Amino acid sequence: MNKIKSIVYLVILVITTNLNAQDLSTLFKELDPSVVTIEVIEYKVKDDKITSSGGLGSGVIIDKEGFILTAAHVVESANKVSVKLQNGVEFTADVLSSSTAADVALLKIRTVPINLKPVKVGSSNASEVGEQILVIGAPLGLEHSLSVGHISRKMKKNIISNGEMAGFIQTDASINHGNSGGPMFNTKGELIGIVSFILSNSGGFEGLGFAVDIDTAKKVLFDVNSFWTGFEGVFLSEGLAGVFNTPQKSGVLIQRITPNSFADKIGLKPGVIQAEILGQKLWLGGDIILSIQGLSCNAPHDLGNIKKQIESLKVGDKVLIEVLRKGKVLTLESNF
Repeated sequence: MNKIKSIVYLVILVITTNLNAQDLSTLFKELDPSVVTIEVIEYKVKDDKITSSGGLGSGVIIDKEGFILTAAHVVESANKVSVKLQNGVEFTADVLSSSTAADVALLKIRTVPINLKPVKVGSSNASEVGEQILVIGAPLGLEHSLSVGHISRKMKKNIISNGEMAGFIQTDASINHGNSGGPMFNTKGELIGIVSFILSNSGGFEGLGFAVDIDTAKKVLFDVNSFWTGFEGVFLSEGLAGVFNTPQKSGVLIQRITPNSFADKIGLKPGVIQAEILGQKLWLGGDIILSIQGLSCNAPHDLGNIKKQIESLKVGDKVLIEVLRKGKVLTLESNF
């Protein structure tokens, strides 16, 4: 009897495995036409000579008008961006917006071909640890390769972009150079992340891959707000705050300022020197925000209260930002 049960269980397992493989195969065929390979060229001047270097990444079509999501580090220093569709046809694309902090960028194809197939954009908040995911991209130049894995962890990093703590999804799906900027899908075929980076001692995949969650990408690239889109920063831990001798437990170290933004207008200063402190790469020399509208930046959850305060402001209302600059506490102010 036990032998019969074992045989039945084995048959069920084989059938289930085959059905799962067939489902993933069908899903891959549906999603793959929406995935693109991104090739970039960067020009540099050295010894009075112009040299060029190339790079490779992946991306995903999100709109029939030719809008594409990818990772910011794939295109941030590019002088030319080309997008190759599944059928091999290439198009020139422009970078419309980008967040280096959150590592996401929005591209648009200049000459939009007909019959583009956009993906369905889902919600990473609805995804749970343990769920199966799919990653499609060009690892090591092998275009339209499929990797399958699971959500290993969901986490927030201390990087702030558009007033949000950037969210990332950790996965055990195989990710290598060339996957960057490619899509992460759930088994419903919904886009839930944009591949960002790996943690590796060898330079190759070691089971720790990360994607920017799609909810972060949407807020950073599409939720336009004249105050929050003006700067990118890093929320300092108590250890880092101690390194900078801040007069409180924490603060927001400014990394970059968008020209002509409200942050630029009010006088916030960005970092000017890149360094690595306690294992984290930072731009140093910029302002450290201590409080906004009198609300202290002591802990990550304080950002929620500050955002509510900012969102209640009307045109003409005064904005006050207290910063630590070169060892001195200053108050910057401007009309909203």
